[in-house]
Amino acid sequence: MTIGVKTLTEAAGREIATAVPIDWQPAPMAPSLGTGDPHLWRIRTDSRGMELELALSGLGERQRARAGAMRHAAFRERYIRAQAGLRLILSRYLGGTPATLRFEYGPAGKPYLDNPGGSVFFNLTTTGDLALVGLCAGIGPESELGVDCEWIRPRVDILAVARRMFAPEVAQALEKTAEPERLAYFHRAWTALEADAKCDGRGLFRPRLPGATPPEVRHCIPEPGYIAAVARARLPPPSDWLTYDLDWI
Repeated sequence: MTIGVKTLTEAAGREIATAVPIDWQPAPMAPSLGTGDPHLWRIRTDSRGMELELALSGLGERQRARAGAMRHAAFRERYIRAQAGLRLILSRYLGGTPATLRFEYGPAGKPYLDNPGGSVFFNLTTTGDLALVGLCAGIGPESELGVDCEWIRPRVDILAVARRMFAPEVAQALEKTAEPERLAYFHRAWTALEADAKCDGRGLFRPRLPGATPPEVRHCIPEPGYIAAVARARLPPPSDWLTYDLDWI
């Protein structure tokens, strides 16, 4: 298993760039999504977010069923607000109401819009009290993107995790990193790995298709204490992204 997992970590094995803070802008009601730079949205999933009953009313049947099966109240509320935020964001680009959106799901569970003629690609990530949604327009696999965000907090035995999950050169670099910076380095490598795996929807433990080129991965800081990575075949620097803070209006 260890050898197979390490074959999935080409993105983490490349240079891990220094993350830059995001300057969030007020969200437009009808944003325009071109074929160039990606859009990145921030969603609050704690009590600062959408009123819970209103958020729940905007979900689809599958999402409501999953929320109803969650026993941990805080996790359930974060899930509802994240999924409602995703639907609200997509509806601003596509028109219509959030509840009317229909999704299909890939083999590893990655959601897609149920509109074969459409050209909007998206990915959602949640961590702590925060969720991020990346979007871009285009046609074909090169337009797919993956987004991962992590709340930077202590973890048990990160070196053992790194040896199992990361490329050897990344695990070795982590071991050589001074203790004050080691946790941040680990989270940068982990988000790169997750965003890469989510980009083509294969999932963390499935190999990349033979001959497929790993995507570009870039990091950003959505807010203090968090680190995020975005993966796409071709990806401009974060300074060229459009970044919006969902206002829940």
